[in-house]
Amino acid sequence: VQLQASGGGLVQAGDSLRLSCAASGRTFSTYGWFREAPGKEREFVAGTRWSGSTTRYADSVKGRFTISRDTANNQVFLKMNSLKPEDTAVYYCAADSRALIWSSLALKSAYDYWGQGTQVTVSS
Repeated sequence: VQLQASGGGLVQAGDSLRLSCAASGRTFSTYGWFREAPGKEREFVAGTRWSGSTTRYADSVKGRFTISRDTANNQVFLKMNSLKPEDTAVYYCAADSRALIWSSLALKSAYDYWGQGTQVTVSS
């Protein structure tokens, strides 16, 4: 089982990026995106059940970021609009075999599988 995150890059403030997370080997019931900025703790960004029935966003990205799924290709995306310098971080895709409830989507400890991370750098 492997999670492969991709799509990061260097952009300017106000630009958009779309991150992708491809799961090989199986389909999970919950996917999440977390990020880790230099010197900071890894923090929750967005999470969703594979069914799409429950979705959650961090307050800092609400209205700018959208998490979505491609069920045919077993991929999860994070579309990031209106990027800010404070969005600069390594972004990690995470997954779990359980359909997590809304309150658990933001918990790092709730996810059993993690991808390798993709760097997003937003210049001012």
